[in-house]
Amino acid sequence: MAASSPPTPVQIREANAHLAALHGRVAQLEARLAAAEETVRGQAGSLIRKDAETRRALEEMASQKGREIAALEEQLRSSQDRVQELLGLIREKDGLILRLRHRSRLLGEICRCRPVLDTLLAQMSEGERLGPDSGDDSPDSNCVPDGARDFSLGSDPQDSDMALFGTTV
Repeated sequence: MAASSPPTPVQIREANAHLAALHGRVAQLEARLAAAEETVRGQAGSLIRKDAETRRALEEMASQKGREIAALEEQLRSSQDRVQELLGLIREKDGLILRLRHRSRLLGEICRCRPVLDTLLAQMSEGERLGPDSGDDSPDSNCVPDGARDFSLGSDPQDSDMALFGTTV
């Protein structure tokens, strides 16, 4: 085998042209790479800014949410206090209703008995007007002791005009 011969001028020109084309292609790819890197850096910076803005917005939303929760909790406490106050008022009113129902039943009974009481009082008054029968000394003849005053429901003479449960007797 013979030693290799030096390249011919055509081969050198073709090799140089090939190297120039490769060098041009490398320069073109490096330019595209630099542009792509610049785009990526710009996008990264934009993403970092958006991320920071998003974090601030989230922090503000969390803070606002905390304030709203605190306000709602205060409103809830206030409502619960009002409910307890109203429940106490309801219990008080229920007690009043029970007392008034009892009085109503009692007044109903009094009203049902009133005609009998009026008749009894009228008869007793008439008996008092007749006075003691001085001619008859039998124990059953005089039911009113000497010195007794006119019949009334109270022990005090001023009580005779007094109203009992809104009615006068």
